[in-house]
Amino acid sequence: MTFYALHKLGQAAGLPQRRLRPDAPPRLEGGVLPPRLPPPPELPPAHRARLRAAAAALPPAVHHGPFDPAGGALGLDLFRAGDVRPVWEVNRLAWLPLLVQAERLWPGEGYRALLSERLQAWCHANPPFRGPNWACGQEAALRALNLALALLLAGAAEAPSAAAREVLRLHARRIAATRAYARAQDNNHGISEPAGLLVCGWLLGEAGTARRAARALSAAVARLVAPDGGFAQVSTGYHRLLLDTLAVVEALRRALRRPPLPAPFAARAAAAAHWLARLVADDGALPRLGHQDGSALADLSLGGPEDARGSAERALRLFAGGSAGFQEDAGCRWLGLEEAVAVPRPAAWRASGSMGWEAGGARALLRTGPLRFRPGQADLLHLELWDGTRPVFADAGTGAYNPPEAQQWWLDYFPSAAAHNTITFDGREPMPRLSRFLLARWPRLRPLPDGAALRDARNNSHRRTVRAEGRHWLIEDRVAGPFRALELRWRLGPGEWRLDGQGACGPALLRIEADAPLVVALEPGWESPAYGEARPCTVLVARAAAPVRCLLSRVALP
Repeated sequence: MTFYALHKLGQAAGLPQRRLRPDAPPRLEGGVLPPRLPPPPELPPAHRARLRAAAAALPPAVHHGPFDPAGGALGLDLFRAGDVRPVWEVNRLAWLPLLVQAERLWPGEGYRALLSERLQAWCHANPPFRGPNWACGQEAALRALNLALALLLAGAAEAPSAAAREVLRLHARRIAATRAYARAQDNNHGISEPAGLLVCGWLLGEAGTARRAARALSAAVARLVAPDGGFAQVSTGYHRLLLDTLAVVEALRRALRRPPLPAPFAARAAAAAHWLARLVADDGALPRLGHQDGSALADLSLGGPEDARGSAERALRLFAGGSAGFQEDAGCRWLGLEEAVAVPRPAAWRASGSMGWEAGGARALLRTGPLRFRPGQADLLHLELWDGTRPVFADAGTGAYNPPEAQQWWLDYFPSAAAHNTITFDGREPMPRLSRFLLARWPRLRPLPDGAALRDARNNSHRRTVRAEGRHWLIEDRVAGPFRALELRWRLGPGEWRLDGQGACGPALLRIEADAPLVVALEPGWESPAYGEARPCTVLVARAAAPVRCLLSRVALP
């Protein structure tokens, strides 16, 4: 609250506006790349083919969506015109490192010129501190990180060109103007913005800026990443973004031979890397826990939002000296990271906000507490179960942050408890929504040796434990309180499911038992497999009237 108050006071005094007076687009004479680039590493033919295809299918260099590119950035309404999230994604300049990779592989084929043309077009279409792409300090930071990565890949990090320095200087100004806001968010902003300012300080040779940003980044990591690797945003997508951000910083730090960041940066980054590596399937898929917006920063492996293998492998090699088991990762080869010994995945683990199990080729993820930071969704005690690369119990996903009028129902549906694998009492949501991203009346949570328990504001309690025995899983839900009825939902993964007695059969066999009569049904639901998308899915719903105290869900995997 202190930093948010400082941000509002600064706004009232007009400080950010004075720091960000509109400026002329930067002049990029001479380009951002040095005359000669290093030779490429040895790469698998499949990766070279993917890179060639990606370089031939770049997103537009200029994209503002429905937003006014000439409007003042700081006063821009980010929700009235439409969804700004897809606009920001296209404008993160992810094609900068991609085109450097292409130029190193196929010099003389025009990729150098294409990079310069696209960057010049972007700068002219987005004059400093005007329009949606300057509205957010985090977006400026992510662009700075992509430019830093491009310079690193080009062998130009130690002596950036005048053009690169001019672009970096503008981005450093934008990030610095709203630092109090970034710290007040207690989320990814608090990590990415000092990270962006740090790489700007290093590349511009501004020692004071770099020193302050390094302290701020280490302090943010110490606050937002727990010693066990749990992140303030309990989201697999945002956890991946956290590690991708820290990985760019660490790779650049090593290349520039800068001293390590202050403790506990390295230890917390290593713990966070282990957290993500435990959850990545063999095809790179992650559970959809928490908000998912499709970010894939510094995607040197070209996996895209659906494939997190490169992110997990790079982070473990950089911060923990180990491997997630993806030894052939092309992104690590681009950074010159040596192969490492695979880190074993534990049978059971616990972190701040989550715990997990692995047995018989399957793994489960439970959303737990404590709630030190605001939850993004009503997903407490939500459980996901994956059999190899196939979800058996799945999260509904996110939908979009500001969907079109016809899909405004997404805002209530996807973050709700009813869109998760948990119990709701009397058809009510446990946490009333105060705003688009803010929930009230947080339940109290406590850990259990094999699960977690909560008590909501209406004094209803829910205790969930999980046990794995080979290919059989047992989920026990014990409840108490003044509720009149409850609903237990299991959102079923892809496949042909049919109702079978007190449960369902299909890709797995599910049976539900209770100490009270149950009404079990397969009902239609919705899931969001990617940001901005929704499709039908199947939900198994078990209903019971009080008095009921215990429900047992037995899952047999084939």
